[in-house]
Amino acid sequence: MRLAVSTCLAALLFAAGPALSQTATPTTPNIGGFPDSPPIPAPTNPTYPGVIRYEVDATDYDRHIVSVRQVIPVSGPRITLLYPKYLPGNHAASGPIQLLGGLIVKANGQEIDWRRDAVDPYAFHIEIPAGASELEVSFQWLTQSDNANWRVVMTPRMMNLQFEKALLYPAGYASTGITFAPSVRLPDGWNYGVSLRTTSFENGLAVFEPVDLYTLADSPMFAGLHYRQIEIDPEGDDVYLNIVADEAANLAATPEQIGYYEALITQADRLFGSRHYDRYDFLLGLTNQMGGIGLEHHRSSENTHAPNFFTSWNSHAGGRALLPHEYVHSWNGKFMRPADELTANYNVPTENSLMWVYEGQTEYWGDVLSARTGLHTKAQALVLLADRAAFYQNQHGRRWRNLQDVNNHNLLGYRVPGQWASWMRATGDYYDEAALIWLDVDTLIRERSGDRRSLDDFARTFFSPEGSDGDWTPRGYTFADVVAALNAVEPYDWATFLRDRLDADGPDARAPLDGLERGGYRLVYVEEPNADERAVNSNWGSDFRWSVGFSLTGATNRISGIRWGGPLFEAGIGAGWDLIAVGDRAGSPEALREAITAAKGGSEPIRLTLRNGQRVRTIDLAYHDGLRYPRLERIEGTRDRISDILTARRR
Repeated sequence: MRLAVSTCLAALLFAAGPALSQTATPTTPNIGGFPDSPPIPAPTNPTYPGVIRYEVDATDYDRHIVSVRQVIPVSGPRITLLYPKYLPGNHAASGPIQLLGGLIVKANGQEIDWRRDAVDPYAFHIEIPAGASELEVSFQWLTQSDNANWRVVMTPRMMNLQFEKALLYPAGYASTGITFAPSVRLPDGWNYGVSLRTTSFENGLAVFEPVDLYTLADSPMFAGLHYRQIEIDPEGDDVYLNIVADEAANLAATPEQIGYYEALITQADRLFGSRHYDRYDFLLGLTNQMGGIGLEHHRSSENTHAPNFFTSWNSHAGGRALLPHEYVHSWNGKFMRPADELTANYNVPTENSLMWVYEGQTEYWGDVLSARTGLHTKAQALVLLADRAAFYQNQHGRRWRNLQDVNNHNLLGYRVPGQWASWMRATGDYYDEAALIWLDVDTLIRERSGDRRSLDDFARTFFSPEGSDGDWTPRGYTFADVVAALNAVEPYDWATFLRDRLDADGPDARAPLDGLERGGYRLVYVEEPNADERAVNSNWGSDFRWSVGFSLTGATNRISGIRWGGPLFEAGIGAGWDLIAVGDRAGSPEALREAITAAKGGSEPIRLTLRNGQRVRTIDLAYHDGLRYPRLERIEGTRDRISDILTARRR
């Protein structure tokens, strides 16, 4: 069945047209005496002849080295091998080619030369010796020991094996037309979760059924010494929660907690009405040693939480929407995905014009399902929504940059953080601001239809077309498709509605907050957070963004998250400063909170002493409005549509 699926996908990818072009031609004369690079073949061929044997040794965790050996059938005079550049779910040219080392190519038992392309460093050209029928290619993925540049994926007790970062593949072919026969050697005593089908697992060597490159790259592995697999599918045995942990005690999810994830599967079934996988594996690392991740795949997802995520459940309320978000991606982003993300292989540039649907609506449904399943209480869901609304109500970046432009932010550098998130705007906007747009859409459908229809109806028809249950061949969608599907649920000028919000910039542009009031709530600010607000926003005590315009972090009380246009910004302070003193008291979150409270309604400024390296400055903030924490307040006499949205579905 998988081979048939791959053939259909290949046909769809080839129909994408000009986006498949892929060549590298030197743009300068040959002045160094080095031969020009040959063209890189475009991925126009349907099927690569033969099966690539792919062997991974992941036992060298002390040195953080993954060793790879590939045996590639070849014919003809030359071949170009590619290292994946545009990684699925990254929406950017983020393939870590810098971490590939020790590349050795052999033919007929002899080492032969390879040459990196002069324009595209992800391509390697190889002249094939006469009579050679296969190449033996070996190299190392030099994973990192800390999270300074790339996340840690190997520790002495677990690893996150991402195959697309540890392989080379022949240029000229679609990813669905290249077959790999994978195997992975793991340290003694380790076990693993992966959506690949295991044919044998003996003495640490896992051998898997041959799959195409598309499936291999979409099937990461979490492996570790402490491993637990839990079946969480109330309707059968097709969905699993695979947990690896730093310590065995951290695997102790309770029956109640497992029940929330069983409810997630049920509520997703009721929302979408179909499944587009044969099996789904949640891969969950409970660790403070491996780097954090939340990354979607069609039949699995990569996720990490704190080591005590289950054993200190109440301390992690704010992060419980991660698995629901990634699970929704199986429908939105994987089965149905933006047409400009359907590229033939991993070295054809991706486009991100519809990330506000891909990530934004997924963010919306992830939050909704978290509430419908009990992972979040209604009160906790409202806290998260209030915090999101407050950020965008106070975001000045909309003055010059609209949300549509932010969709391509990753292409500027994969999720590179900036010092001025409220001005520059960034990746989070096509998640969080777009989620507010989808709340706006949902409540408007409900209002216009007399609460007979909702965005649930859109989800069921758009992400589960008739007859698609059990089919996981990806399908592309366009802006026009989204608009047409919305009109089928509730006729309206959705194209203008969406464009008004996506293209809004300038002095009159405002955050898309209409869905709050249409949903029965208004955004207000209070001086003291309640218990739910403290539980969800665990750093509330150091968060002063909505009052003096910054937060404090770390032991030195480093000033961070400075709000563009806020009181501290207007005082001329940017990044890199530590809070040394508040008035005549040593700097601390507590001292600052008390000073802001004391200054409310008065005329005396709040005096801060700051240090940046050898520089010390004292500034006076003329701020007198007190502490401000966001909260959603019910509008009496209105329908509580947000509660309707968050309520579990019975069918």
